[in-house]
Amino acid sequence: MLTYAKLSGRKPVVAPMMEWTDKHYRTVARIISKHAWLYTEMLAAETIVYQQGNLDRFLAFPSEQHPIVLQIGGNNLDNIAKATQLANAYGFDEINLNCGCPSAKVAGHGCFGARLMLDPKFVSEAMSVIAANTDVPVSVKCRIGVDDHDSYNELCDFIYKVSSLSPTKHFIIHSRKAMLNGISPADNRRIPPLKYEYYYALLRDFPDLRFTINGGIDCVDEVNAALREGAHGVMVGRAAYNNLWNTLAHVDSAVYGEPSSGLTRRQVLEQYQVYGDAVLGTYGNNRPNMRELIRPLSGFFYAEPGNSLWKRKADAAFLNKNITTVKSFFEETLVVIPDAVLDSPVAELPSGRKDLFANVRGLLPPPYETRTEEVVVYAQS
Repeated sequence: MLTYAKLSGRKPVVAPMMEWTDKHYRTVARIISKHAWLYTEMLAAETIVYQQGNLDRFLAFPSEQHPIVLQIGGNNLDNIAKATQLANAYGFDEINLNCGCPSAKVAGHGCFGARLMLDPKFVSEAMSVIAANTDVPVSVKCRIGVDDHDSYNELCDFIYKVSSLSPTKHFIIHSRKAMLNGISPADNRRIPPLKYEYYYALLRDFPDLRFTINGGIDCVDEVNAALREGAHGVMVGRAAYNNLWNTLAHVDSAVYGEPSSGLTRRQVLEQYQVYGDAVLGTYGNNRPNMRELIRPLSGFFYAEPGNSLWKRKADAAFLNKNITTVKSFFEETLVVIPDAVLDSPVAELPSGRKDLFANVRGLLPPPYETRTEEVVVYAQS
């Protein structure tokens, strides 16, 4: 996952994506962009606790990957506390609690992820536990609602209770509700409509909190459109993976106003090759293997000449027992990518949808009025 934000409020962020934003993806992402905030995959607190003898595999990362956020999931306060304590040694810049994943494995059998939005009291307890066991900032990533609990007031009730009963002051808002009726995570990113007006209403109704917008934002031009509309921060998901080069290569210059790396695709791959060959097989049992190391590059040549042929060559190379290094993998497969693609600087900034936030201010729901039920405001010691 990729996040964009002003340094205090973080412009762009790469979203946490299960089995996608692993250490290998984050390595190539950081080669391309020096400023985008990166997230880990969601790690279940139980995984961290029960893998204490193997934590480097799950939590270790090169220092170059800063700034980086650890996202954890879970519904057991003791395990959340222990996981936070164990993660402290690795030096993450923030810890985030997942309250938005709609998958059956997580929100169904696991009873966490998006299902936690139905229990703000537990979320506030979990966030208090995380904050008590770390010195870094904490945040919550959630949807705008769950199933039929999808009114703006219900979303505000969740935000109000969690922020009042815990030290949480930063929420990442996926601007769709989660549907827990058995549809797939992919359909949960497609079927529920985007309601950006809910996000911008939160900025109005909770001026003391910080909100990052997520959902349906597919390129840097749209990131800047969200920021111009007043967003504190912007999180980009699959576009940062499926169109890796064209998304990340513009972040530093177009969003942060900093010089871009100036690297070509070939130079990015040369740096990634050094990393890949250094870690290949180091976890034991042939892990990470070649396929795991190359997977983050699946969108590197998106829409470029030779992309489809390169993917076919890659599939064949995975089965070739003579290809034992990332260097030899690239030597075998990159011959089908034209030099003009490999050696050209990043193209002009792609245009985004001009109407993405059209009239969003005119669609804002009525202002939130705090419910009359008593909430004891969290007091920080």
